[in-house]
Amino acid sequence: MFLHLGGSSGKVGMLLIRRVGLFCRSAHLSPQSLEYRPIKKVMVANRGEIAIRVFRACTELGIRTVAVYSEQDTGQMHRQKADEAYLIGRGLSPVAAYLHIPDIIKVAKENSVDAIHPGYGFLSERADFAQACADAGVRFIGPSPEVVRKMGDKVEARALAIKAGVPVVPGTDAPISSLQEAEDFAKTYDFPIIFKAAYGGGGRGMRVVRDYEELEENYQRAYSEALAAFGNGALFVEKFIEKPRHIEVQILGDKYGNVIHLYERDCSIQRRHQKVVEIAPAAQLDPHLRERLTSDSVNLAKQVGYENAGTVEFLVDKHGKHYFIEVNSRLQVEHTVTEEITDVDLVHAQLRVCEGRSLPELGLEQDKIQINGCAIQCRVTTEDPSRGFQPDTGRIEVFPFPII
Repeated sequence: MFLHLGGSSGKVGMLLIRRVGLFCRSAHLSPQSLEYRPIKKVMVANRGEIAIRVFRACTELGIRTVAVYSEQDTGQMHRQKADEAYLIGRGLSPVAAYLHIPDIIKVAKENSVDAIHPGYGFLSERADFAQACADAGVRFIGPSPEVVRKMGDKVEARALAIKAGVPVVPGTDAPISSLQEAEDFAKTYDFPIIFKAAYGGGGRGMRVVRDYEELEENYQRAYSEALAAFGNGALFVEKFIEKPRHIEVQILGDKYGNVIHLYERDCSIQRRHQKVVEIAPAAQLDPHLRERLTSDSVNLAKQVGYENAGTVEFLVDKHGKHYFIEVNSRLQVEHTVTEEITDVDLVHAQLRVCEGRSLPELGLEQDKIQINGCAIQCRVTTEDPSRGFQPDTGRIEVFPFPII
């Protein structure tokens, strides 16, 4: 569900996504464009809404599209929306099929795919997938494998943030290897503390601990959750910031060291560490704090040589102090609210940057990025009250839309 609050008219209405094509004027190409390699065919190694979103952008830019699908997704819409579609992961579960790198690469090579867009989830933040694409001579629409690896390791990302002068929440410098290390941290920084998965996100492997009695149980549960979700149970510990705002900054980099931000989104309304409401820009955000958040995000991105789209996430405490928490080295679900307030099509930009265009060539320079209005994204979540509000699935049969 989306709402858009128009800038000049002040009227409220359903969000109609406006895409601004990022076409280049061939008469004004810079010497940098010698590295320009056009993309003629793109595979999306994903399913559902995000696959269709990328297909639409490709079609608008005249790029042929390729879908992959599991046996269970034979009738899904993303398969129908692509120019070509191929089965992957025969005999595997739906999730395992979209994680099967050899099949994805095989389909790409056999069908002359120039570039693969990972979408979000699945393989989108897997450095080994980005490297497999490079090894196969297929472009990965995202950061380099090394940057994906660095950003995916929360401990290394934290160290890079410190090196870039970005404030971080007090925490361990490396994954802990025992409960005793967690106890020692709690003695130094006091409760509450939080366990976090060192090699994953999305709220899994996260446990808040408020006293010693809860420590061992939450350590074991966080470890088990991280192991099940990411194949690695490594945890690190941070001081838990009470009732923070969760602010994230959209960044975009090219192959030539240029990095810009497209302002921020507020994703503080969450359920079980999962984002539910996204607002762009963040309401009532102090302009000086906005400047610090955006400049820190750009500085960190330049520090690591960041290319393509990404998001730098922060916590802001009740005193207005901000703390880096992680970088998502991919497109995010909520990218559309940023597109709506900036009139920049992020997927167009991803594709053009991957081809070798520079941000200035695309007209994407910091002083040209302005906020126009406000956009809100609300995610529909389902829970079963009879099972302690556990996540649930099923057909939506009745949906009364709120009257605005």
